[in-house]
Amino acid sequence: MADNHDHAHSHRHNHLVEDMLATMSRNGWRITEQRKTLAKIFAEQDGYLSPKDVYDQMSAEYPSVSFDTVYRNLRMLSEMGVLEQFYFMEGGLKFKGSCLSHHHHHLICVNCEKTMTFDYCPMEQSLELPGNYKILNHRFEIYGVCDQCQNQS
Repeated sequence: MADNHDHAHSHRHNHLVEDMLATMSRNGWRITEQRKTLAKIFAEQDGYLSPKDVYDQMSAEYPSVSFDTVYRNLRMLSEMGVLEQFYFMEGGLKFKGSCLSHHHHHLICVNCEKTMTFDYCPMEQSLELPGNYKILNHRFEIYGVCDQCQNQS
């Protein structure tokens, strides 16, 4: 008998997959088995995945899939806002499922890659932008070293 924690997790998990697939179809994508699998991979993973991690998991199920296809899908999904992309000094580009439910920003530890979200949005302050600039979207990431990593040294 699973405890409620598991149930809540799998509910959130399915919800995320559905959100991701809904966004894909809104953007005119056919929902193929491969894309469902791609959505599941991110729903199951709380942390970050590099394109190679995703490719390894995809090719386990679809041996004929190419790295290029996987990478292109990741890029397009992050442009749609389904995935968030982060750049790590060491690890390069990694992707993570977006939390579409509300707007927030991230603190990212460069040492352990743990991410914390915070709701304060610096964009809500008045920005001195050049000219007549229309902002469509923004991301805000702060890279640093978390408490735990600081205490280890």
